[in-house]
Amino acid sequence: MAHAARPKTVEDVQRYWDARPCNVRHSPKPVGSREYFDEVEARKYLVEPHIPGFAEFDRWTGRRVLEVGCGIGTDTMNFARAGANVTAVDLSGESLRLAEERARVMGVHQQVEFVQANAEELASVLGERTYDLVYSFGVVHHTPHPERALAQMRALTEPGGTLRLMVYHRRSWKVLAVVARDGGRFWRADELIAMHSEAQTGCPVTYAYTRRQARELVERAGFRVRTLRVDHVFPYRIRDYVEYRYVKEPYFRLLPAPLFRAFERRFGWHVMIDAEAPL
Repeated sequence: MAHAARPKTVEDVQRYWDARPCNVRHSPKPVGSREYFDEVEARKYLVEPHIPGFAEFDRWTGRRVLEVGCGIGTDTMNFARAGANVTAVDLSGESLRLAEERARVMGVHQQVEFVQANAEELASVLGERTYDLVYSFGVVHHTPHPERALAQMRALTEPGGTLRLMVYHRRSWKVLAVVARDGGRFWRADELIAMHSEAQTGCPVTYAYTRRQARELVERAGFRVRTLRVDHVFPYRIRDYVEYRYVKEPYFRLLPAPLFRAFERRFGWHVMIDAEAPL
């Protein structure tokens, strides 16, 4: 008799990201060196150039920023360089270790407080603090109960404050490609999305949302959505990309840039939401 799969836990998620923090292989240089961190940042924003415009780092000078899921700290460093007062939270102790080392190397360690915490229990760790910006890029879809994480983020957002959130897009080119490689078995989509959502296969939890579902996730937490848009199709050939060569797939090389951008805005992997906490 077959047994039902054990539900995935926060501890499963933590073990996964401790084993290989996000973007840790973005440079072949010695891990922890200035050159390594510079290359990690350059590669991240080369393949995801929409991030700086979405985060608007310079907008938060002198403001209180909570980053939920900082990973190894690429966006964290840019908020700190811009003069924000940053609280950077992550579930993964190994990711935080690298992010803290990075802040020291980059000379911004006094701008950032690093906190290890579960996104579903943030308020119990951070207390009654509130923030002008709560920023979370590609994180809450990896926790078992994203709605709990959003409720915690809402409690920590200053009235009139801003939420900037990215979650994965269900009706995306990536999901279509993953399902097609599996023979078009769309009934396995949830399993396949989790298995192939990240560079390291087998992520314990990955949710993906339609635009409507993403809006509802945010609004149910008590935020008011100002804008919602889709972006980011990864165009590079994987066998070259892992060797730090940027060769586009032939079908994307043939697509004129304006058409590729239109394709990204319809079928991108990232749903990006700008919302506010009502006064």
